[in-house]
Amino acid sequence: MNFMASDSNVRPWTWQPTPEGPESSGVTLPSFATRSDAETWLGEHYLELLDQGVTAVSLMEQGREVYGPMELAAG
Repeated sequence: MNFMASDSNVRPWTWQPTPEGPESSGVTLPSFATRSDAETWLGEHYLELLDQGVTAVSLMEQGREVYGPMELAAG
């Protein structure tokens, strides 16, 4: 599944599946202009990520880990 955004503006905030492994390979996550946008998106799409085999994510800003890994347990 590809969640990539089509906007080509600078978007330094991303979610990275953690730990990276075969269960999360093939999942491409979008990038965002703001931390708030990234966090809102995750709240709206975490169940889809779980369905794709992603069990935890870390929030990254320009490649630097801000926090995580954060479990995506349903419930």
